[in-house]
Amino acid sequence: MTSRTDGSDMEQQRYDVVVVGGGAAGLSGALTLARARRSVLVIDAGEPRNAPASHVHNYLGRESTPPGELLAIGRGEVAGYGGEVVEGRVASAERLPEGDGFRVVLEGGAMVGARRLLVTTGLVDELPPVPGLAERWGRDVLHCPYCHGREVADRPVGVLSTGPLAVHQALMWRQWTDDVTLFRHTGPEPTDEEYEQLAARGVAVVDGEVVGLEVADDRFTGVRLAGGRVIAREALVIQARFTARSAVLESLGLVPVAQEVGGEVIGTYIPTDPVGATEVPGVWAAGNVTRLMEQVIGAAAAGLMAGSAINGDLIAEDTRNAVEARRRG
Repeated sequence: MTSRTDGSDMEQQRYDVVVVGGGAAGLSGALTLARARRSVLVIDAGEPRNAPASHVHNYLGRESTPPGELLAIGRGEVAGYGGEVVEGRVASAERLPEGDGFRVVLEGGAMVGARRLLVTTGLVDELPPVPGLAERWGRDVLHCPYCHGREVADRPVGVLSTGPLAVHQALMWRQWTDDVTLFRHTGPEPTDEEYEQLAARGVAVVDGEVVGLEVADDRFTGVRLAGGRVIAREALVIQARFTARSAVLESLGLVPVAQEVGGEVIGTYIPTDPVGATEVPGVWAAGNVTRLMEQVIGAAAAGLMAGSAINGDLIAEDTRNAVEARRRG
């Protein structure tokens, strides 16, 4: 990745598109635009959501690729078509007067111009306040069975209940292992119907609050209840709160909204249309900042869709400008 620390050579530049965020969505959008012969700059803060995970799964053709390796491949592909990828953190963006595009301001004061913006800043996983969860996150503290279920198949799995989705989680993870325990923790008591479902699938239910994790030789071995009881487990499933990294979009006047699933608010996101256009003309968003449940391959697909839409919008503007120039003379 190219690194520019002072930004001095950026301030005089104006790109067709500036992409804020260099994950799967951002790099996919940048690749699409660079192949369309657009000038593209990707500004990446280097904080990929899936950094704690060892491998990417369900990405056709790249199954089990380490996340960092996937991003390195993507950066190389973007650069191969003339796109630029730089390290940096965008502080804000603003619309220029008279429809003249946008000014993107980086932390430290460097600025760059853009005709269009694609924001792919992702989200932050906010974990329940149980000591030890953060240190094991993405390793043996998990949330998505499609991301990690196969890796813990046939092993003892616990599900930490913090809301009404916990029973659904337990029944889902039962697909990968027949040894699932639902820890009531701070979540609501299951209904009679849910108790029956859990019993029918052989899911144990344990009352009491989880106050910590047991770890031996850098391996998660169980959960510790408030009364001191330890129950052996090899993986623990949680429900994180998904909070969109929306500060750049908020600086343009966009407001995140809450997403609810099964009666539970699971996080916030920025709404877009099906191809990523936001309510602010000239601004698109893709990936987890707008779709909280998206996996890596879906984020890449969303970046492709947004990049294609942006190129189409620029073609329309280029054509209008050409017609006006022709009429003038």
